[in-house]
Amino acid sequence: MDKYTTHYFKTTSDYTVSVGFDWRLGSFDVLGSIAHARMLSAQKIISEEESSSIIDGLKIIHAEIMNGSFEWREDLEDVHMNIENRLFELIGEPAGRLHTGRSRNDQVATATRLYLRDAIDKIADGVTKFQLTLLDIAGKYIDTIMPGYTHLQRAQPILFTHHLMAYFEMISRDYLRLMDCRERVNILPLGSGALAGVPYPLDREMVADELKFQGISNNSIDAISSRDYIVEFHSFAAIILMHLSRFAEDLILWSSTEFGYIKFGEEWVTGSSIMPQKRNPDFAELARGKTGRVYGNLLNILVVTKGLPLSYNTDLQEDKEALFDSVETVAKTLDVFNGMLKSMTIDKERMLFAASDPYMLATDLADYLVNKGVTFRRAHESVSSLCERARSSGVSLMEMPLDVYKEFNKSFEDDVYQVTPQSSIDAKDVAGGTSQKRVSNALKAAKRVLANRR
Repeated sequence: MDKYTTHYFKTTSDYTVSVGFDWRLGSFDVLGSIAHARMLSAQKIISEEESSSIIDGLKIIHAEIMNGSFEWREDLEDVHMNIENRLFELIGEPAGRLHTGRSRNDQVATATRLYLRDAIDKIADGVTKFQLTLLDIAGKYIDTIMPGYTHLQRAQPILFTHHLMAYFEMISRDYLRLMDCRERVNILPLGSGALAGVPYPLDREMVADELKFQGISNNSIDAISSRDYIVEFHSFAAIILMHLSRFAEDLILWSSTEFGYIKFGEEWVTGSSIMPQKRNPDFAELARGKTGRVYGNLLNILVVTKGLPLSYNTDLQEDKEALFDSVETVAKTLDVFNGMLKSMTIDKERMLFAASDPYMLATDLADYLVNKGVTFRRAHESVSSLCERARSSGVSLMEMPLDVYKEFNKSFEDDVYQVTPQSSIDAKDVAGGTSQKRVSNALKAAKRVLANRR
């Protein structure tokens, strides 16, 4: 090595050290080991006394991990060897019996699945809390009218609640994806050994029952070398962050001076180092930004596993840092959104003013003509020309005299002036539409969905 070489590690062996991040598996590794020790005793593979001693020692270790007093040592390489070393310190020689009938390959796969299952359950709770907050806000503002947008241009009047419920539907699908992923995570690989199984009469179902796995793996090679359940979680994480990022973008726009629809609580905005007036929506912006890192984590695991020959390879050590990061990012982002939304105030008048733009009623005018017997294509042409006249004349669309309307289509009558943002919304009385009746029904259905999760 020359003088330009940067030394990242104390020794080259540090390159393989993983305890700096896989310590997060510690409590789950201990739980798996306790179940394994109990089973070894039940199967007469080790004595009852040895099993009891091992379990007692593991419970002490578990307590140390949970209260933060456990000392993680880099010289012991990973979470598993740290725990095994501590067990030897506590109980001596019987600790050497624990690894009977297992390999670090199936041991780490088991701990990772236990960790991810627990994380999924916590994230599922976070999703539900976020959706409850969304419904609470949606219920309070069910009569609030705002512009609906396409291409970020004002399009048609909608209910604010209808817009929020679009995100409720997206996140509901994400919840189903998460629960579906949990089914495949919840399979026990322990007992697969290094790759071929083990030559001991293990009762794998007993371990699965104690650890609350729904079943055991069917193929030992697949059990220790596959990480598709992690890929699947990353896919869920990428999709839900994509949805939350889109919501963040809406919130950022709505909180701007140009829109002025919403205002965040002071704890959810930051100032500027130079501009005293600023109220920057940094939390929403960070949520939008962190979506990229979760996308990267998905790509990471796909690239790591794309060319691995069966069975286990040390490349799979690289599955964990990205997993921990995505779990923590999703959980924190849901918490941030929950707090951010609860702090939000809505400017109903500003939304209604924007939704009262007469040009947003153009489609309703075309529908008006259709109800008078005009074909939709002809009605569309008439209203399009009418809008051009309004723009060129500087007269508001809904303030133009009836005789001007009739220049473009003889079917216009005095009742054309009854077309309003409210009438536009009321007319969308179709399943999935923005009428107050349909949106109220959607709210009730959403509340039933969440009630059935508990």
